[in-house]
Amino acid sequence: MSSEKPTTSKESFDVFYEEVKEIEKRDSVLTSSQQIDRLLRPGSTYFNLNPFEVLQIEPEVPIDQIKKRYRQLSILVHPDKNQDDKERAQKAFEIINRAWKILENEVTRKKCLDVYEEAKERTDHMIAEKRKKIKKENRFETIPEDDPAKYKHAIYVMVMKLFADMERRRQQLDQRDQEERKRKREAEIEEEERIKADREWQKNFEESRQSRVNSWHDFQAGKSKKAKKQKRMQGLMVPPKFKPESR
Repeated sequence: MSSEKPTTSKESFDVFYEEVKEIEKRDSVLTSSQQIDRLLRPGSTYFNLNPFEVLQIEPEVPIDQIKKRYRQLSILVHPDKNQDDKERAQKAFEIINRAWKILENEVTRKKCLDVYEEAKERTDHMIAEKRKKIKKENRFETIPEDDPAKYKHAIYVMVMKLFADMERRRQQLDQRDQEERKRKREAEIEEEERIKADREWQKNFEESRQSRVNSWHDFQAGKSKKAKKQKRMQGLMVPPKFKPESR
């Protein structure tokens, strides 16, 4: 009779978790070219939205370990170290830097940690709903997420989805902001053109007003001269008064 104790589900999960950690540790020391390929692989646009995914670290890792990991990766993919693939290395280097900038800031790091927390809550809720449905239908079966690996993967997928949702909202806000700034700028240009047109009109009006005043003065002067001339002409045309002869 065997004296070995049966393995509990928690112990199995702990063993599995350690195995996963070993695999992640092995993958985390990829070569420079492999790291560049990983960061620029198809679909990387969405994978790289998660800074923890970019740096290949767990969200509970302390900031000093995050910084250490950032330095390791930034050295591996640095363009100077990858002269034969400098352009792609530069892109990978920028992705690493962007992830570090997010995580070194307490506020943005907290937002990322909140994403993980929400992903776990949503996944747990989804699992609870599945179990409730199975129980309601009087079925006796397990669900895929009972497997620790699949449970971890479900959370991973949910994390990616939430980061993608955040990015879409950010893009929508940026688009709205750009449209608002464009609308304001167009309104400013329209107002500037209106003011310019008003000034031009006022300038032309002032110039034409002086011209009209001068024309009026000329008209008045000409009218006066004409009146005097007519008066003189009338004086010449008046016959002399008849004087009766005196006897």
